Amino acid sequence: MSVSANEVKELREVTGVGFLDCRKALEDAKGDFEKAVELLRERGLAKAAKRAGREASEGVLELYNHGNGRVGVMLEVNCETDFVARSDEFREFAHEIALQIAATNPLWITKNEIPSDILEREKEIAYNLALEEGKPENILDRIVEGRMKKYFEEVILLQQPYIRNEDLSIEKYLHETVATLGENIVIRRFVRWEVGQKSN
Repeated sequence: MSVSANEVKELREVTGVGFLDCRKALEDAKGDFEKAVELLRERGLAKAAKRAGREASEGVLELYNHGNGRVGVMLEVNCETDFVARSDEFREFAHEIALQIAATNPLWITKNEIPSDILEREKEIAYNLALEEGKPENILDRIVEGRMKKYFEEVILLQQPYIRNEDLSIEKYLHETVATLGENIVIRRFVRWEVGQKSN
């Protein structure tokens, strides 16, 4: 099936993906625009997974302050090349992640960073709460699992829903950006300050 240049252009504007990939997605989707967007997302996630092991030592420090200086974030985001580090798309991604951190106050970037004692304590709290609520013994594990998932979405940056599009997690947003820019991107570290907040 042939697709018009205008259709390809429109898909590029929506997804930020290259011309040839957009044309192929539209052809594979038999002209169905929404299906083509979905195909590009799926392919982008697959490409992102392949790039995950590549060295990312370039990047930016993003400084963001919010609420007339009430909240401040310093964030390091890395990529593979200086060329991408200087691009508007990469800088916009870093800014959006800093904004996310300012708004949602995550504690860690990934689940692996949570200290085991904190993880065990949270599981115990979830379990004891379910017991106090009189939940049946046979479903306690599922309830604990559900509450831990909710906890992770609150405290782990990559598992949080993206504040501009709650259908998208930060991890998926990261993968889409990797697919668009064609390089591995790593959210390396961050610090968030709030006026009057006590240090840990």
